[in-house]
Amino acid sequence: MADRARWFEGKKLLWDGVDYETEAEARSAVKSYAEAGFEVEVWSEQGKAFVYTRRMVKEAAVEQG
Repeated sequence: MADRARWFEGKKLLWDGVDYETEAEARSAVKSYAEAGFEVEVWSEQGKAFVYTRRMVKEAAVEQG
């Protein structure tokens, strides 16, 4: 089982919850996540690949009270 979160280049990304049998399967998921606006990293360990994601913020919502 993968770590729920992992740090990549100073950024915390969360595991997507899937154990991919091959890195090719993980790369397919990476493409889908990237198209949906996520930062994505793949981590390989013990013969499996794990995908970690982080939603990219494009603009912050500001509430005025």
